[in-house]
Order: sequence, then C-alpha cells, then structure tokens
Amino acid sequence: MVGDDQETWGEGAACRTADPDELFVEGAAQNKAKAVCTGCPVRTECLAHALDHRIEHGIWGGMTERERRALLRRRPLVTSWRRLLEAARSEHQRLTGTDEDQAWDATG
Repeated sequence: MVGDDQETWGEGAACRTADPDELFVEGAAQNKAKAVCTGCPVRTECLAHALDHRIEHGIWGGMTERERRALLRRRPLVTSWRRLLEAARSEHQRLTGTDEDQAWDATG
C-alpha cells in the first residue's frame, strides 16, 4: 500500500475476505471486529502498518483507532513501529522457544 510490502503481508490476513464495512465500525461493534484479528498470522505487520502510517479509522492489528491513538501518545519517540514490534516478537520467540505472535508486550 503506502511504501511497504502491505500487499504481501495482506495476502495472509485473516480479514482479507471480510466485508470492509465490518472492520470500520464504531462502538460495541468494534469488539466483534477485533475478534477477526485473533490468531491472525500477520497481526503484528498490520498493527505496525497502521501505527507507522497513522491510520485513523478501522480495526488494524486488533486495535481500534482509540487504542492506537493512546499507544502513540504513550510511546511518542517510536520512529518505526514495524521494527519495534518485529524485534519484540523475535525476542519473545527467542526467550520462549515459540513462534506465537506475541509482540503486544512491547506496546504497553
């Protein structure tokens, strides 16, 4: 999409066949939309894309726009969310011997 390999990782996204109107919702419907991201193999890449490009609407990487704004405020010095989240995922995998996508610990 915007200067990265979104087309490549997007091919593996759990939401690739979902109706976009289901991912760009407000209020309580956001919890249902976030559930689509559970177990998605490219959740980290998706979230990093939304954070790095300051995407303001929709569910990306399991986070709402409000959650992403709060994260950006908490971590204003991050220049590349993709690098940060991928490094956190690699470190988690190294420490636990798993390949689970658990980079979320780096965002808190």
